[in-house]
Amino acid sequence: MATDIIVVGGGAAGMMAALTATERGCSVLLVERNQKMGRKLYITGKGRCNVTNDCTPAEVLQNIPRNPKFLTSAVTRFPPEWVKEFFEGLGVPLKTERGGRVFPQSDRAADVIDALYLALRRRQVPIVQDRAVELLTEDGHMVGIRGERGVYQSRAVILATGGASYPLTGSTGDGYTLAAGKGHTILPPSPSLVPLVEEGTLCRRMQGLSLRNVAVKVRNQKKKEIYAQQGELLFTHFGLSGPLILSASAHMRNFEWDHYYILIDLKPALDEETLEQRLLREFAAYPNQAFHNILERLLPRLMVPVAAELSDIPKDTPGNSITKGQRRRLLELLKGFRVDIAGPRPIEEAIITAGGVKVSEVDPHTMMSKCCPGLYLAGELLDLDAYTGGFNLQIAWSTGRAAGEGAAQSVLE
Repeated sequence: MATDIIVVGGGAAGMMAALTATERGCSVLLVERNQKMGRKLYITGKGRCNVTNDCTPAEVLQNIPRNPKFLTSAVTRFPPEWVKEFFEGLGVPLKTERGGRVFPQSDRAADVIDALYLALRRRQVPIVQDRAVELLTEDGHMVGIRGERGVYQSRAVILATGGASYPLTGSTGDGYTLAAGKGHTILPPSPSLVPLVEEGTLCRRMQGLSLRNVAVKVRNQKKKEIYAQQGELLFTHFGLSGPLILSASAHMRNFEWDHYYILIDLKPALDEETLEQRLLREFAAYPNQAFHNILERLLPRLMVPVAAELSDIPKDTPGNSITKGQRRRLLELLKGFRVDIAGPRPIEEAIITAGGVKVSEVDPHTMMSKCCPGLYLAGELLDLDAYTGGFNLQIAWSTGRAAGEGAAQSVLE
């Protein structure tokens, strides 16, 4: 027996789409290849699930560097405020933390997934464990899908299979193949919100060191500044990670032909003149102490040997022997600690995928394919990605909601 709508993919966008379509009075079948629903949700927000960001629709769009205009309708119709109401209504109390990040009060991603799963059960949405291998059409219109275990008939299909990041959660890029088979252009997937690999070994020497309240600037080989922000970063054995770096990576798209480097302002609260006075006071207060000991008052201990080497000031130089030129080099280092970037970590380690289905081939109001009537697309499968802070899940909820509404409206009409 045919169902009204088949949703392929049981992640954030897929579950939202299924629930929305049942709200509108349609019968829905959800096809998910994994045994468990929402596997990628388990790892979002470091296992706490950063549900959304407590901000306006306009602020959401400001945090989406790729194709924000496409999302204007979906995010305006289902904004963060409504996402919060939706989950509170499912029995998930929420809290808002620094930067507007919204989490379940329990700090458990499992509570969000369980609430969505129970809502699907209450709506009597059947869930089939199968992998979709073909989208079926008759006279150019969707009529169902072929899975590895059988054929499923419907009047509309919502494709919400995710991108290519974290393949162990089921995001293996199947949706790209299915969409391409119906005429869609797939922009090559690339990692976004991903740690960065350094050229050299500076970061490795400081691995494990976390810096808070630092400012970074990302520049390309033409020295053009493409990103600037303040926050937290982490030195690792391969390079840089942390929230600030993940967001910066979303702007570094062209490693094939461009070179990027990051300048870290270790003292963003002090302008150059104020920092100059601070250095003068330190060297005057400890005239006979070795430079590397004085440096420990200015920087975390793990940074001291590296900074001393880069400043080109012999580490045993007494404070009263440091020249004006040496002091200037140190000041420039503190205000612009440079790390050259070799490239991103593999796409398998990215939080989100850039690239995917070209959004100009999708109706932004209904999420219906312009290539194949009756096919709808939602979530990370689309060429959309955002900064950290709950914005990528907001994209999933908003596009899932729009796809569920669009598919239901077409079926009911």
